[in-house]
Amino acid sequence: MSVNSSSPSSAKSASNGRKALSVLIVSTLAFTVCFMVWMMFGVIGIPIKKALNLNSTEFGLLTAMPVLSGSLIRVPLGIWTDKFGGRIVFFCLMMACVLPIWLMSYATAYWHFLVIGLFVGLAGGSFSVGTPYVARWFPKNRQGFAMGVFGAGNSGAAVNKFVAPGLVVAFGWTMVPHVYAAVLLGTAILFWFFSYSDDKHLVASNASFVSQLKALRDPKVLKYCQYYSIVFGGYVALSLWMVQYYVGEYGLDIRVAALLAACFSLPGGVLRAVGGWMSDKHGAHNVTWWVLWVSWICLFLLSYPQTDFTVLTVNGPKTFHIGLNVYMFTALMFTLGIAMAFGKASVFKYISDDYGANIGTISGIVGLAGGLGGFVLPIMFGALMDLTGIRSSAFMLMYGVVWVSLIWMYWTEVRKTEMMGSNAPPSPI
Repeated sequence: MSVNSSSPSSAKSASNGRKALSVLIVSTLAFTVCFMVWMMFGVIGIPIKKALNLNSTEFGLLTAMPVLSGSLIRVPLGIWTDKFGGRIVFFCLMMACVLPIWLMSYATAYWHFLVIGLFVGLAGGSFSVGTPYVARWFPKNRQGFAMGVFGAGNSGAAVNKFVAPGLVVAFGWTMVPHVYAAVLLGTAILFWFFSYSDDKHLVASNASFVSQLKALRDPKVLKYCQYYSIVFGGYVALSLWMVQYYVGEYGLDIRVAALLAACFSLPGGVLRAVGGWMSDKHGAHNVTWWVLWVSWICLFLLSYPQTDFTVLTVNGPKTFHIGLNVYMFTALMFTLGIAMAFGKASVFKYISDDYGANIGTISGIVGLAGGLGGFVLPIMFGALMDLTGIRSSAFMLMYGVVWVSLIWMYWTEVRKTEMMGSNAPPSPI
């Protein structure tokens, strides 16, 4: 009798488990494709820059336009996901982006690309839809894993670098929007047929965009926004900037440049789940502190420009060269990508620890700040390049931003920790 009564419950549990796994898989696939689309200008922007004779500032603005709209739409999309459900919002978001992507291949003027880029950028808001949608299909003790797997869709930035250069070389840049529009349409259809909805996941919310911005009055929220503007905003900005950097600095073919640039983008996306596990084990503060230090060291070395200097010796003047070769540069970018992947997870661990009852609002604000960092930084990279003529000035800027975060963390967190005495934390040894 007991066996029969438990069978429907077991069958229902197994069915929910299959649905949760299916939702996780197709949502991660959809987010990967959306992120690939979001980063499109990082590759096709190079031939567009040449065709339109753009300077570095104009190129930076071109690559940043999709990031702007993708960032601003995050908070409203999160509210709509709570109200209507992630399945319908995610599907409609992808379908809304198909036509603008397709139309991009017919753009001829600079302002055409800027306007269309704003509509294409809506795909970047998919993170704030998929994160709560996926999480609600899993129990509390597995939500971190689910969100980590979904967040690995950031690796779409690397997928873009694998796919787009080959299309550009073989068919011209106009083929990329056509292919990406078809891929996004196919992904949306696949998502619809293999995802599910559950009315129990809907949340009644009266939150507004303006009310959520009020959270910025909290100094800790501002600090987490600063951290995330580095680890996510910096990741997005450098992912957009690196292909043209390799082409200009080292004279590489666009396909080779994109492949090497993926050495930064790929670990920066797929290792986010590992960063979440490390944050759970060692704490958000410890992981973020070391992430910032590793980033600071890497950016210090990356900032040094290619330099020739002459020394007067007893045998006459001798000229020496100092600068990173392409192999050392790529190794440092690979290390920086890993650090940023861990940092993206550790910042959200901070939020879950400090704002467990208000995680949706705070994560939306912090995510918005990170996205805006990804919008502002490429423009500043271009402006510094035009102003100084030094390509590595982009890393000099990032180095300064990391310095600010390290000082901020020291005065608000590290300095408050008693290192000796009865109240000092136990030694890990």
